[in-house]
Amino acid sequence: MRANVELDHATHVRFSPDCRAFIVFLANGETIRVFKMTKKEDGFTFSATSEDFAKRHKAPIINIGIAETGKFIMTASSDTTILIWDLKGEVLASINTNQMNNAYAAVSPCGRFVASCGFTPDVKVWEVCFGKQGEFREVSRAFDLKGHSAGVYGFAFSNDSRRMATVSKDGTWKLWDTDVEYKKQQDPYLLYTGKISVSDPCRIALSPDARVLAISSISDITVFSTLTGAVEEEFHSVHGDVITDLLFDINNRFLVSAGDRAVRVFHNTAGYRAAIADMKDMLKKATNKGTKDRLQKQINDAQSALDAVCKNRN
Repeated sequence: MRANVELDHATHVRFSPDCRAFIVFLANGETIRVFKMTKKEDGFTFSATSEDFAKRHKAPIINIGIAETGKFIMTASSDTTILIWDLKGEVLASINTNQMNNAYAAVSPCGRFVASCGFTPDVKVWEVCFGKQGEFREVSRAFDLKGHSAGVYGFAFSNDSRRMATVSKDGTWKLWDTDVEYKKQQDPYLLYTGKISVSDPCRIALSPDARVLAISSISDITVFSTLTGAVEEEFHSVHGDVITDLLFDINNRFLVSAGDRAVRVFHNTAGYRAAIADMKDMLKKATNKGTKDRLQKQINDAQSALDAVCKNRN
């Protein structure tokens, strides 16, 4: 289906958690527009809400997002500004990241956190707090990811928001355990540091289960195991132009890249291999016959799926 943007075009688009609406950022209008979707027999109809959000940013937008909880919308610009909006277009909070400039910002998959990175060698994470009745309370600093020695290109969350990955101009990527009691001043744990040679524009994606990491540099993609740091796959000149986005699908089966007006889909073979290795380790430790049988079946199914992918590729 196609939704037209009258006298403008969208630079970013995000679905609402219930998939009954989506938001776009308008290039010329420099603001958010909300489209509501209505299901019909032959598909969907789209209708824009009566008023766009107010124009509040003074620099170009680098990302937008909707919290999985449906409680807020985030917009981030290339200066040091992140705005938190309610769904009706009222600004709840303005964050100054103090990072000289923002290179990337995003809402965590759990919908509780907003994070940003930029010129400084750290990633800053805030919690967007709401009361028991759903009323907005405040934005409070949660924790920082500190350890890089140069500016951070980007970061990514695992699906449960308990892991984060970062990639930096210092030639390294890092995997972090962010499942910490930050309100008790507990800092995230660094789990692994890997080396990579990258150039801007650079994107990073972390698989939903955090076993696999993908990093794009200009038009190339490198896939790593987060358990061993080994390079699992390399794809060169994937797009005719720079890669503009990189993501794993929610079911962990595919890696998707965007660029030069095309979307390319890759099988997550590294994810299959990592899952099989994990289950084999669990099988060795299992003592219950039912558990052993279940794990062996899951290993066989995963191996069959991997074999089918590799057979088709060859």
